[in-house]
Amino acid sequence: MAYADFDDATGVLPALIILSFIIASSLSVYPLSPSMAALRPMVMVMVLIFWLLFQPRYVGIFSAFAIGIIADLLMDTHLGQQAFAAVMVAMVIKITSIYIRQLNTISAWLIASLGLVVFQVSLWILQLFIQNTFVAQSALSLFMSIISWPLVLLTLRRFAR
Repeated sequence: MAYADFDDATGVLPALIILSFIIASSLSVYPLSPSMAALRPMVMVMVLIFWLLFQPRYVGIFSAFAIGIIADLLMDTHLGQQAFAAVMVAMVIKITSIYIRQLNTISAWLIASLGLVVFQVSLWILQLFIQNTFVAQSALSLFMSIISWPLVLLTLRRFAR
């Protein structure tokens, strides 16, 4: 038995990925006051971006679509909006990771910030076309997500190796 693929043989890493998405989904729907809810970071998307960057073997475009559908159901948005935005993020992450040779903390933060901006802008465009609404308060959530993404990076990085 080869010990190099120990995580693959026992299934520990896929279980950790699923557990991180379960924790992120519970943090995304945890009830907050209306003033604090506007500042809630996009935890599901941040965890998705982390796994897209550091474990592309396990998390890809199909996983992003599934996480987006789950987020649509949890957040009570139109079915497919967050799924489409998550697939857009996955595509942007996959394309930008081709050009990055060494992924350090700063470059991971910049790529994650780009992914978060793509997610939010695609949600704004979809909501504008489908619902004829524009929620400018979600810019605060985007800003908080960009600021707090290094915390997700430091928390999950020990499990990615």
